[in-house]
Amino acid sequence: MTQSNFERKKIWCIIPVYNNGKTLKDVVLGCKEQVESIVVVDDGSTDIDVGLTVADERVVVIKHENNEGKGAAILTGLKYVKREGGRHAITIDADGQHYPQDIAKIIAKIGDQADVVVIGSRDFSSENVPDKSKFGRNFANFWFKVETGLSIDDCQSGFRSYPVDYILKLNLKGAHYDFETEAITKAAWAGLRIKMVDVGVHYAKEGERISHFKGFLDNLRISMMHTQLVLRRLLPVPHKKLIQREEKGIVHKELANHPLKALKFLLKENATPEGLAASAAVGILLAVLPLIAVHTIVIVYVTTRLHLNKVMAVSIQNLCVPPFVPVVCIEVGHFMRYGTWLTEVSIDVIFYQAFDRIWEWFLGSLIVAPILAVFTGFMVFGITKFLQRKTEKGAVSV
Repeated sequence: MTQSNFERKKIWCIIPVYNNGKTLKDVVLGCKEQVESIVVVDDGSTDIDVGLTVADERVVVIKHENNEGKGAAILTGLKYVKREGGRHAITIDADGQHYPQDIAKIIAKIGDQADVVVIGSRDFSSENVPDKSKFGRNFANFWFKVETGLSIDDCQSGFRSYPVDYILKLNLKGAHYDFETEAITKAAWAGLRIKMVDVGVHYAKEGERISHFKGFLDNLRISMMHTQLVLRRLLPVPHKKLIQREEKGIVHKELANHPLKALKFLLKENATPEGLAASAAVGILLAVLPLIAVHTIVIVYVTTRLHLNKVMAVSIQNLCVPPFVPVVCIEVGHFMRYGTWLTEVSIDVIFYQAFDRIWEWFLGSLIVAPILAVFTGFMVFGITKFLQRKTEKGAVSV
């Protein structure tokens, strides 16, 4: 959908920069060809004077005295754009990884929609794409689906547009690379539209590209953010909606009117190797806990909230039926309490000391459940991946 010149003036570029002196100027020049208004947020750079490097009346430079993180720089830019009356802000990295000419694709995708987030899906078939980047994208996409139920191609891409007013209402806490993880998930929870557009990507050869992504620390931050988002998703409290949309209720309608179709839907739900592995792991994790008489209810609730495969999770819990797994947990829990194994089996030990045994079951499950869950998850992933490849190979040969 086309836009008027007035609407295009409300679309800004935000360029967070930290020690990208060699590439910043070219990125700014490329962005100037696509939009009229640009804000560069200097996140404590020490390699150049960003203001002197840019030196353009169409480009606003805001400086952080210290390096506060990419997320903090983007938030600073978003707040400035809002004060200036901007409607959308397109973020683009200053390291030259993205092509500014692709901004036109993002603007076209925005159209006249004030509530849309557009993400540039990077073409990973290009040269020099690190394996860690491919893994990171798949990892992020999987957890985004768990948290929101939505499947998108590249939720980790930092080349994206934000509807400024809405994003600033989300109470975002991430200050580093975890900001982009948090923003996209909370945007989906709030009812904003999430759209993708294919964009190019340039990765310099090994040793030539300047990246400020700290492998261990930033991955830890992102993982901690996903943990917070998953825990929030598990709470039986609705998310605050900025945009109200009609819930489709596909499963409920199908269950009521077409049970066979509903069953097929449930079987296919998040049926990727990763999804099935996570479903199996969650099913085992909860099945090991002493949730007496309510295991299935809890498993269905958790897998529903996390958009996992309920059939897999409910079915695989049968591997933990008494007595073997509970006995192992009780033995481990007893050892944790007293430093010795429980060897006596009597009515007194089993029934009259039932509360002690349940407490030991719980303590032992804290050790046994994660181990069995991880082992089961890897086994299911390996088996489903093998079957997937075999199926694809058979389809190709035919």
